[in-house]
Amino acid sequence: MFFRVKSYFISSVILAVVMVLTGGHASDHETIQAQAFGTSTMAGKTFGITITIEGYSTPADQKALIDAFNSGGHDAMMKVPSKTDSKGRVRLSSGGVGYQIVYIRNIQTPNGRTIRLLTDRPISMGEAISSSRSQDYDLSIIEIQLGDSKGKKSGSLIPGCRIKLNKKNQIEIETYHASPWRLAGIMER
Repeated sequence: MFFRVKSYFISSVILAVVMVLTGGHASDHETIQAQAFGTSTMAGKTFGITITIEGYSTPADQKALIDAFNSGGHDAMMKVPSKTDSKGRVRLSSGGVGYQIVYIRNIQTPNGRTIRLLTDRPISMGEAISSSRSQDYDLSIIEIQLGDSKGKKSGSLIPGCRIKLNKKNQIEIETYHASPWRLAGIMER
């Protein structure tokens, strides 16, 4: 009996220490699932998406991306992911290991939170062989709005894009497809 109480006490102390060290959460791991629906020219197409979050980007991660973009534009910025730790993965229902999350932020809002993430979109063998224009759009952007317990959940996915500066020196997202895909049926796991 004494051994069980002592063992339970030690386990409780270890759990409390882990929660204090991680900011109240025993783990930062999150999984979000959604269904992506094509819009505009991709209407009628749909697929499942699973986002596994292992951690969020730091201010240093953000600075590295901004500095690279300022020094050499989109192409220089896309070299940064190979030098940073993965923050998780985005996997499509079609299978495979998915895409590495390059950058991810969790932004608190009055009604919940917004998650914004960037993934490097690997170029398929078919794209590389055909020298398709799509090779230039090697970034995917996902934004998900997660309401509080009663709030609405919505999101969007830009599967292929580039970031550039326009003539007014403002950042623009140039997409390969006409419009973002709509994310619905969003579930937090």
